[in-house]
Amino acid sequence: MAWIISKYFITAAVVVIVSELAKRSDKLGALIAALPLVTVLTLIWLYVENQPVEKIANHAWYTFWYVVPTLPMFLIFPTLLPKYGFWLTLLACILITMISFGVFAYIMRHFGIDLM
Repeated sequence: MAWIISKYFITAAVVVIVSELAKRSDKLGALIAALPLVTVLTLIWLYVENQPVEKIANHAWYTFWYVVPTLPMFLIFPTLLPKYGFWLTLLACILITMISFGVFAYIMRHFGIDLM
């Protein structure tokens, strides 16, 4: 149980640190947020918990492909935010990301990469 609590604490601390940095510097906050910190922590947790190498490698592989359809959100969000406010923009970006993911998964299936 202590291990799970430690994982929660460390992972949550990363999110808090990034949000605090973003308050002070837009660029630094974005740079740190863009780093694959959650993925790196997940890979560490999987390794420390003696998961098979294939599982760890698959996590990194699929994370790469799942990042691609999220990228349009980062371009659309700043455009919509001044026009529609935070919550509506966030909802629109979530929907756009879901649609992007579906389209991307469909396209990638034709290249032999099954994301769903």
